[in-house]
Amino acid sequence: MKIVTIVGARPQIIKAAALSREIKNHFSNEIEEFIVHTGQHYDDNMSEVFFRELQIPKPAVNLGVGSSNHGEQTALMINGIEQVLLEHKPDGIVVYGDTNSTLAGAVAAAKIHIPVFHIEAGLRSFNKRMPEEINRIVADHCSTLLFCPTRTAVKNLETEGFSSGLMGPFSLDKPGVFHCGDIMFDNSNYFSGLAEQQSQILQQQQLAGKAFVLATIHRNDNTDNRERLEIILEAIYRVSKKMEIAVILPLHPRTQKMMTEWNLASDLPEGVDVRIIPPVSFLDMIMLEKNCSLVLTDSGGVQKEAFFFGKPSLILRPETEWVEILEMRAARLGGNTIDDIAGQAEALLNYPPTEFPPIFGDGHAAQFICETILKYNGR
Repeated sequence: MKIVTIVGARPQIIKAAALSREIKNHFSNEIEEFIVHTGQHYDDNMSEVFFRELQIPKPAVNLGVGSSNHGEQTALMINGIEQVLLEHKPDGIVVYGDTNSTLAGAVAAAKIHIPVFHIEAGLRSFNKRMPEEINRIVADHCSTLLFCPTRTAVKNLETEGFSSGLMGPFSLDKPGVFHCGDIMFDNSNYFSGLAEQQSQILQQQQLAGKAFVLATIHRNDNTDNRERLEIILEAIYRVSKKMEIAVILPLHPRTQKMMTEWNLASDLPEGVDVRIIPPVSFLDMIMLEKNCSLVLTDSGGVQKEAFFFGKPSLILRPETEWVEILEMRAARLGGNTIDDIAGQAEALLNYPPTEFPPIFGDGHAAQFICETILKYNGR
């Protein structure tokens, strides 16, 4: 069976590592994988380093679309992906998550009747102002096999009219919905030991044995609104100073661009230890997540990874698609003011949660996905 895997953004490249590893180790005689990189993330620190570090097969095709407005970028991707699919005629296409690459892959394949297998299906933030929410919904409704990381995701699809528990054969008009666990849990388990051996980030930042906060900011609602970005940065400074704790901030290129344009954080206030560093590799990120005291983030993936490693997180958004983390009280939603964000962060540092139950599966999601694709390949 031949499948085309679409990646484009850093989180998708990391997720693809789990499926590629499973195919290589256990399904190489049954599944041939052909990787297409849209070029949505093109910076070395956001893309190429992950192929090298995570030992993912190099993409057979890189469309090189780069950065542009949503419409232009997605249109270029759809066109490029369609040409690849028409040439290689795969049995199915795998898309991950909720980026423009996901949307483009799902639309391109569905329109020429190639089954779409959506990993991380059924997630909903219920905020359609987020481009990712539109991408998730469209991708799900273009899919033949939908792989849900949580039971909440399955329920979300059922609410939208999907039926779970159906027997195959499946099609675009009769899609299969499966609760498989989270593929990133597979990766976190697999790469945790490797990170301990190879990563030097704690030594480089002189963090070994010390308490620190990990922060990431990249969503356009936070980066493209000067007032909002200033609020988040000022809250981070306040937490660092009041709690006398270092904050490590690996800076996304979009955030760096806006901070430079608005001349933010050129000089840190006195008594503040906020270390702005370039984007880090996945292994370095694991080490930061495993050893920090708190995560401040607007990233869906980082929220989960914090949970995997038993760390509390403050979500710098008004909602999250990972509602289970909130329900377990392992995370809180950040507010709209400096006082709100700083106060919530200080509370989580002073009174961290202690329960992190296994709600994201058993660490074998990739195996389940491969077995299910082979059993119900949508043909």
